[in-house]
Amino acid sequence: MDTSEVRVEPDHRVVATRERRIDRGADTSRRLRTAIGAEIRIARRGCGLALRDVAGVVGCSPATLSRLERGLMVNVSVDLLARVAATVGLDLSVRVFPGGQPLRDAAQIALLAAFRARLHPGIRWSTEVPLPIQGDLRRWDGMISAGEWRNGVEAETAARDWQALAGRIELKRRDGRVDGVILVLPETRRTRAFLQAAATFTPSVFPVPARQVLARLAAGQDPGGSGIVVLRVPRGQPRPGETRG
Repeated sequence: MDTSEVRVEPDHRVVATRERRIDRGADTSRRLRTAIGAEIRIARRGCGLALRDVAGVVGCSPATLSRLERGLMVNVSVDLLARVAATVGLDLSVRVFPGGQPLRDAAQIALLAAFRARLHPGIRWSTEVPLPIQGDLRRWDGMISAGEWRNGVEAETAARDWQALAGRIELKRRDGRVDGVILVLPETRRTRAFLQAAATFTPSVFPVPARQVLARLAAGQDPGGSGIVVLRVPRGQPRPGETRG
């Protein structure tokens, strides 16, 4: 599995950097395996069952079950965990929750680079900026600032659900303590359809017109709040959807 991502340098070069998200996933896996294994061991002993008793029911060896209980089975399946848990009187529950920033694809990087190229040189630009809340894993795709103002930047290469997108961005705006959010979208048929479907709602969340946002940013000025900017990805750059499975 590729564990690298890319970042945009000041001269707009795309540079590979070490991806650490996979390490966070590995840590989560280790903690979950250890915790679930310990609970299964306690429940098994509470039922007065030996390793061989449970192993015989679920169809694995006592040695395998012992490794599972100690959290040592890196590739343990959800199926085996659920069957073992049920045998000792437990129910297994598995869920996922929003966490850190997902791995960016090349199309998103190209979209951010196209947006950055429209900024005045005096505007400060940063990427992967964490929210100012201890333990919060959310990050801005980009951050622009100059003087007393600063705006978060979110780049979406395949926007689909307006309600979910607007809700997520509004929460980040509130918690991120920014003056506004610039949503950057690619110039595609999907984007046109998305904006047309959400036309009734967009002004309440992104009131500043795109032309005003771009004009002020090109002049190094405060964009004046939140707005949506639709940009064409330069020829030769990855198009939205090209890197998606």
